Amino acid sequence: MNRRNFVRNSLVTAGAAMVADRRLSALRFASQEKIPGAIPDSVIDAARFPDGFLWGMASASYQVEGAWDADGKGESIWDRFSHTVGKVKGGAMADVSCDDYHRYKEDIAILKRLNQKSYRFSISWARIQPTGTGAVNQKGIDHYSRVTDAVLEAGLRPFCTIYHWDLPQRLEDRGGWPNRDLAGYYAEFAGILAKYLGDRITVWAPFNMPWTFTYYGYGIGVFPPCRSDFYLFLRAAHTVNLAQGEALRAIKAASSKATVGSAYGMAPAYPKTDSEADRAATERYHAMNNLYFLNPAMHGEYPKAFVGEPPYDAMGYKAGDDKIMKAPLDWVGFHYYTRRIVSAASGGAGSSGGGHFGTETEGEGGSAARDPLTQIHVEMPTEGPLTEAGLEIWPRGMYDLVTQISREYNHPVIEISENGCCYLDAPDETGRVPDARRIAFHRQILAELARAISDGAKVRAYHAWTLVDNFEWADGYTQRYGLTYVDFRSQKRTVKDSGLWYGRVAASGRLGV
Repeated sequence: MNRRNFVRNSLVTAGAAMVADRRLSALRFASQEKIPGAIPDSVIDAARFPDGFLWGMASASYQVEGAWDADGKGESIWDRFSHTVGKVKGGAMADVSCDDYHRYKEDIAILKRLNQKSYRFSISWARIQPTGTGAVNQKGIDHYSRVTDAVLEAGLRPFCTIYHWDLPQRLEDRGGWPNRDLAGYYAEFAGILAKYLGDRITVWAPFNMPWTFTYYGYGIGVFPPCRSDFYLFLRAAHTVNLAQGEALRAIKAASSKATVGSAYGMAPAYPKTDSEADRAATERYHAMNNLYFLNPAMHGEYPKAFVGEPPYDAMGYKAGDDKIMKAPLDWVGFHYYTRRIVSAASGGAGSSGGGHFGTETEGEGGSAARDPLTQIHVEMPTEGPLTEAGLEIWPRGMYDLVTQISREYNHPVIEISENGCCYLDAPDETGRVPDARRIAFHRQILAELARAISDGAKVRAYHAWTLVDNFEWADGYTQRYGLTYVDFRSQKRTVKDSGLWYGRVAASGRLGV
């Protein structure tokens, strides 16, 4: 035996063991944060996911692509917003971002390395139709065709979100989503995508978080186009519901293979007290924030979100719209980040939506109603620990939300289209990114999802947000949700410890890895 090699190998083995012990200790320490009702590690380690469960990650065109004016792409509302001084933290812009437009093969290779089976990405409308209508930009189609082929070659299922907030600016100039004409323009866009890509993409979600982009953009004005009028929000939301139904039919007309679902943002809501008024307010919150786009698709009618009858005139509702909106989804997809506490409002309507945390909003002071028609007061609780985006960690919410939607919609096939957390961990002196808190977060959340599945929920997929650190909307580059660290100066990618862990979970279907 070569003693030098023996000693060297022994030291390497011992060092690796110590590193593994330190990582495990850090993970156990992170998992011991005071999360009310946290699932014990022994139960998490025993959790199992079904064979064939689809593990995936998600991204969005504007957040990762860069190349904001390349190859004939038109200007989007987010280009205009980020190029306006004072709109984005740090003066950040997404003109380059992660440069995924040129580096998509590198990013898809990370997905393959981490044993992923589904990749949720979106398509920039302004790359396909630079002004939102008219002739197709073939260079845009060719780009997404190459992306789709690369996803398939890596052994992943392409899951396409058709619209992830980057409306062509020229359509906003025509009135934006409050303009009912956008339903037809959008359906044309969706049909174009299905025509050119529907031979390979079979899983489509028309909109990402429609409540968020309509409410933020038109109701409280913190996202583009920065208009603050609750009634404009109602008109925008109604147009989106019409567009959702029209798009489903356009997609299926162009592609016989297509299945259409959703990527809604949802949050489980809990009454502040056990009073009848607070419980009724919580039901209105659920109807407005969680079901306002799901129920019209499934049943052709709005849920009971308002005190009194729906304000049909303010919404721009016309006879026959119920038939346009109704387009039963093949599966139901939604995001989960955190919960809400809801009470009946005792004061008049507030002047804004309160604080916002990335793509989450609430937290008005006092007891004012969030808006004049739902008469609800909503809080972002802080009983559990907070992520570095200020969101409470509440794993039980995943179980409650999944089982509630399952009950209310007769146990549909469900996809978790997004779930993740913000932590700012950076590479250490060895080049590794030790982000034990993110691993602990996903362990708890996924254990609750496994419990929901064991109790009968038909969940077939989970997509972690997000593949790579990216441009986080109005927060610019001040938040990091990625399972892969991006150095935005060099564009170097480094898979974080959480990404390596998630890759092992995807390979085994177990959380105790």
